[in-house]
Amino acid sequence: MFIFLTKILRKGFWEMRRALAYDDINIEPKYSDIEHRDKIDISTKFTKKTLLDIPIITSPMDTVTEYDMALEMMKLGGAGIVHRFMSIDEQVDIIKELKQVSGINVEILNSPICAAVGVTEDYLERAEELVQNGCNVLLIDVAHGHHKLVGEAIEEIKTRLSSVEIIAGSVATGEACEYLCEKGTDAIRVGIGNGSLCETRIRTGVGIPQVSALLDCVAIADTYSVPVIADGGIRNIGDVCKGLACGADTIMLGSLLSGTKETPGEIEKVGKWPNEQLFKKYRGSASLDSKKSRGDDKNVEGNHKVIPYKGKVKRIINDIQDGVRSSFSYVGASNMDEYYSKVELIEVTRAGNLEGNPHLL
Repeated sequence: MFIFLTKILRKGFWEMRRALAYDDINIEPKYSDIEHRDKIDISTKFTKKTLLDIPIITSPMDTVTEYDMALEMMKLGGAGIVHRFMSIDEQVDIIKELKQVSGINVEILNSPICAAVGVTEDYLERAEELVQNGCNVLLIDVAHGHHKLVGEAIEEIKTRLSSVEIIAGSVATGEACEYLCEKGTDAIRVGIGNGSLCETRIRTGVGIPQVSALLDCVAIADTYSVPVIADGGIRNIGDVCKGLACGADTIMLGSLLSGTKETPGEIEKVGKWPNEQLFKKYRGSASLDSKKSRGDDKNVEGNHKVIPYKGKVKRIINDIQDGVRSSFSYVGASNMDEYYSKVELIEVTRAGNLEGNPHLL
């Protein structure tokens, strides 16, 4: 008994923090003088030097972002990060195509061209090839960003490729943000164990609910003027607004955009006309399905499923923009800076959460 109590006291369990997720909060409405929501400016910082017209980024997953999705996001004013689960040549070819299109299309001339790399094996060679062929933002794509290898990768890439900006993560604590900021990252990806297909919390017990993770991380990142990317936990447009309200500069989306025309993979048909249904595959980067495709079946922390086909991603992105602008209007904000200064969050009970869902009398 004495040993047990000593362990508890040593770990500080008597002072255990309370952590909140998106479903635990709402945004408080405020006085507004916004006359036209379509006039609201939702442009934002993506990295230290790069701005986006909309605060949306697509996840570097092999069933979310390759050429088609990255190109469409560039056209829409956001960014798509080309995943790393392919050969260097294949990833470089996509970057070359994006660079070529951006060079001749005025609409997307200033859009960032983004790609993911790891922290082991050929990551430096991959990074060099990507940057030489037009990539100007690299995401160090690992599950645990508060790690020695990530810090070393930031320093090494910055030394060899001084022109490229780096996004590092994923992290969920202020301490981790401070570590990455000190290493020189240009943006921070926040979110551990909260993706729709992620099983990190199930298999390891590790993770922090996203609202608390964001509030802790933003408080540190802001002191370094480093933008924060909220990744994971988004189930609807309201969650996108809540992520921004927690201080995130952009929101990274995976599941919300899965099954769209622009995602990689074939459209599968089930049944016969006129009752046929269309589906596309969606899988986590650490899922057994994804790992097996790369010849690996260890450290599985994800899942996969089929998603009803959703059509063009533009429709979803437009809906998200409408929702974000409406959220700004509800708190009387005409741009991102005003939103941050005016928005207030309230904690809601389970009953309060259910009250907000559509219901019958």
